[in-house]
Amino acid sequence: MNMHPEFLLNQIQSPKDLKKLSIDELTQLASEIRTLILEKDAKIGGHLSPDLGIVELTIAYHYVFDAPEDKIIWDISHQTYPHKMLTGRAFAWLDPDKYEDVTPYTNPEESPYDYFALGHTSASIALATGMAKARDLRGGNENIMALIGDGSMTGGVAFEGLNNAAIEKHNLVVVLNDNQWSIDENVGGMVKLLADLRASNGQAQNNPFKAMGFDYRYEAKGNDIASMIKAFEAVKDVDHPILLHVNTLKGKGYEPALQSPGTHHWVAPFNLEDDSPKFEAPAGPTANSVALDVIKDAIDQGQKVLAINAAIPGAFGLSDIKQNYPDNYVDVGIAEQESISFAAGAVKNGVTPVVFQNSTFLQRAFDQLSHDVAANELPIVMFVSASINGGSKTHLGNFDQVMISNLPNWIYLAPTTLAEEKAMLTWALNQKDNPVAIKKPARQIPVDGPVLDDYAKPAYQVKLGKDIAILALGSMYHQVGVPAAKELGATVVNPVSANILDTKTLDELAASHRIIITLEDNAVDGGFGQKVASYLGDRDDILVKNYGALREYTDQVSGKELLDRYHLTPKNIVNDAKVLLEK
Repeated sequence: MNMHPEFLLNQIQSPKDLKKLSIDELTQLASEIRTLILEKDAKIGGHLSPDLGIVELTIAYHYVFDAPEDKIIWDISHQTYPHKMLTGRAFAWLDPDKYEDVTPYTNPEESPYDYFALGHTSASIALATGMAKARDLRGGNENIMALIGDGSMTGGVAFEGLNNAAIEKHNLVVVLNDNQWSIDENVGGMVKLLADLRASNGQAQNNPFKAMGFDYRYEAKGNDIASMIKAFEAVKDVDHPILLHVNTLKGKGYEPALQSPGTHHWVAPFNLEDDSPKFEAPAGPTANSVALDVIKDAIDQGQKVLAINAAIPGAFGLSDIKQNYPDNYVDVGIAEQESISFAAGAVKNGVTPVVFQNSTFLQRAFDQLSHDVAANELPIVMFVSASINGGSKTHLGNFDQVMISNLPNWIYLAPTTLAEEKAMLTWALNQKDNPVAIKKPARQIPVDGPVLDDYAKPAYQVKLGKDIAILALGSMYHQVGVPAAKELGATVVNPVSANILDTKTLDELAASHRIIITLEDNAVDGGFGQKVASYLGDRDDILVKNYGALREYTDQVSGKELLDRYHLTPKNIVNDAKVLLEK
């Protein structure tokens, strides 16, 4: 059902249709695109303020250039809703019944106008530089452009890309979309650099882009279609590397987003009338609030604790520490590698760092987890938001255990209750022997439950049954393990750790049960269950069955569907267990 049959956007089937329109019609089109972004995000959630701010730039790009022959690589690609609408996918905004039919990031399987599946930051310049070099080698002449910004210039790989882009022999344009924000407030020396360039209309004497060899251009009116068309026409087909610095307004067209661009970077469903959320958060303590209370208590008691995150304070509710404990808070920008090395430096010099990381972004810092932290045996603490989820294939959260728990020295703990989370974090802050990661419970868990005094060699928590033992890690314990065990009359076990096995208890379970089932909110390959199966592999009197996510990239598949696919539901486990017993 087309909600706006009168919209000019209905006539745009490809960017070629834009070239027939007047500036007034393009301006009308920009207003329509903003209306549709707001309507869809209000209904199902999504990125809001970044997309509202890049509408005119996107229209101007497709008006001037000839995609898909000319190529633009959108950094992170969370700013591509307008791009998708102009490249044959407007139906996913015009028709509420098709809201889920288009993915939220660029996707080459979806459209020839998209070149990479991108959901992580700072890679666009390196990707574009590789494409430009390939064009040169095969004798092509298409325009290659990288669109970076919205904080992504704080990522290290962006500077690596700039270093190589500056020596490209032919056409390569880097567009720096400077909206003065990251996901949260932008941070670091880049803030002053860009502010000086904006204030001087691009004429500031200190200009590292020029110093590197770029032909630097500045456009102050990034939300004016005529100005952006002129700016893009001036760089089209130019035979050398250019950096086009564009000033835009994040959240343009929606006053609440202008007043608070950070909280509107990504939104859950909300009411357009008053910007209020459609679904209230549950009352009572949460995994975030428990973690923050432990940290604040430690600081209040005089412990030198540093909360560190890579541009995502909202994901962990860190505003309280940011505002009330500013000396104990660091946002390193969208730079996960930096966050881990920064923490390594801090702990080496007498401070206890707690790094807050999302599983999907943490993979960018694997070398630092290994080389800087584990190899140096540094006791940093890390709180990891992770789970099997139904988001974009660029934002899956089920590879963290594979990365962390298979490195030497790391201890990876998985709480089953908020009380256990508190005990684990308190212990981690006070121990000095190992780097410790704690898996943030991603699903509903109880507040109270038993805890241990020492998590260096955690002992399994066992509720005895018969025949079958279900080892359910972290949030799988109460969600799946306990109800399945109750129906089966089986033993249920809280393994406490994703990688430190309680071999004594495993031996006892193997001796007294016929089947051991492992459940984890993570990929099976390289995960907890395979460690159990490996340990018990030389015994012929016990069957071990592992459950978790398959080794695959899923894309916009609901979390409920995935849990059912992987048999991570009480009903599936009960049915499977009965079949195994019969065999």
